[in-house]
Amino acid sequence: WRTISKKLQEGKALLKLIETELLKLRRRKLLLIMLLAALIMPFFAMLLFRYKGETGINPLEFYRWSAFGYTLFIILPVVLGIFCVMLIYEEKRHDVAKQLWIVPISRMSYFFSKFFVVLFYSVVFMMITAIASAAFGVLPGYIGFDGNHILYLFERCLEIGVITAFALLPVLSIATMTKGYILPSCITLIYALLGFFLMNTNIYLHPICSTAAIIMRDSDIPGLAFSQTINVPFALLCIAAWDIIFILLANIALKKK
Repeated sequence: WRTISKKLQEGKALLKLIETELLKLRRRKLLLIMLLAALIMPFFAMLLFRYKGETGINPLEFYRWSAFGYTLFIILPVVLGIFCVMLIYEEKRHDVAKQLWIVPISRMSYFFSKFFVVLFYSVVFMMITAIASAAFGVLPGYIGFDGNHILYLFERCLEIGVITAFALLPVLSIATMTKGYILPSCITLIYALLGFFLMNTNIYLHPICSTAAIIMRDSDIPGLAFSQTINVPFALLCIAAWDIIFILLANIALKKK
């Protein structure tokens, strides 16, 4: 019973930490402004089809540009990576973590509270992308309103938001292990670009590649395909392996503080 009671207390402490972290976001205006990046590709998709002068196109073709292309490969990973870095850097700068160790708070509870905030932010980002994609496609008349396609868009965007958060967990781990702001930010850019350039090499080498493979598992998005056969369990294994390794590294780093 003592063990169960202890686990329940740890669970409550983690939920309290997550709640506190979410409340902190309201004071970090820059992090909220970064959500505007979710509008970039929906806006450019609208401009593209306006330039082409096409209407009544396949909704999946529009969504490929607005949500399933560069948003998945570049924009969301970079934004989430910077979000991870800023989340950790601000607390290091103000020595907030040291105050938490006095409470005391489990090191890994602290780490996972940060991750759940990243997960929440990622899902919100992709929901904004989904809403903007539907609005910029339907309202100007480039695509027709189809409930099934809209549902498909929101389902895939939710998947992207959740899985990409797990794919960026190594960046959060690196942010906890390194000092300063510049180094982890540079690592974030390298990490995101590496995932993009490895797409045509091996989709099971990098979490971002594996995320894209999972999203495109049905091969139903026009213009997006891999040379390799998509194996969802392998893709999940790739993400899980990276996450487990970097969680262990983060645990070691946090224990030294």
